[in-house]
Amino acid sequence: MRTRERPAVETFGEAWERLFGPAVAHRGLWSPDGAPENSLAAFQAACAGGYGVELDVQLSADGEAMVFHDDRLDRMCGVDGRIADHTAADLSRLRLAGTEETIPSLAEVLVHIGHRAMVYIELKTPFGEVGPLEKRVCEILIDHNGPTAVIGFNPYSHAWFADHHPQVLRGLDSYNWADKGAEKLAPALRKSLAALEHVTIARPDFLALGLDMLPSAKADELRAGGMPVIAWTVRSPDQWDRVKDHCDNQIFEGFRA
Repeated sequence: MRTRERPAVETFGEAWERLFGPAVAHRGLWSPDGAPENSLAAFQAACAGGYGVELDVQLSADGEAMVFHDDRLDRMCGVDGRIADHTAADLSRLRLAGTEETIPSLAEVLVHIGHRAMVYIELKTPFGEVGPLEKRVCEILIDHNGPTAVIGFNPYSHAWFADHHPQVLRGLDSYNWADKGAEKLAPALRKSLAALEHVTIARPDFLALGLDMLPSAKADELRAGGMPVIAWTVRSPDQWDRVKDHCDNQIFEGFRA
């Protein structure tokens, strides 16, 4: 299939401008003794604070895009199983971290946020499973008029958007791929991902890079060529001070950026 041309920056409108600020609350503005992560209360707090919002999405058993980070439900909900094992209706009844907050759908979150914040939607698409989640997210975005971007680690997910919906702003996530969980990938692939060699596959509009790979000579080169860089997850002003000269914005948690 012939690759479509990347749209001009003007196509992204307000979403492109908001890449450069305000700072972005990681999974909403949550705290251990307050609003739980990826909850409507955390997103409300982020909007009230004037921040952007980052959130995670994955598919329920019946194909709905649900806002939840982990593969399994036990840490946040105290029940067994995965998001993919339950329907959206069942998931919406589960409580988050012992609060009255429940697992929201992406559509519900976007209605709740409206135009108040830029929303960074991290697609938790496993390798080899590109398509269903991307299609559902696009269906939801059609009805949302606020600024948004899709982000994620799977370069083939970004390539899908580049080929099918290039008007959707997209940011490629990456880090050094050395931590627990990454060992399931072949060493050569992990090395390639850490070196940002998959940028050519993903064709992103910006990069979202872990602090463990910043500063990066390759990222500096791409940034000089017009590709913004956002750092994650920044957990203190000192961490931001160490990398801010190489970045355009930050995804933060645990303090007020």
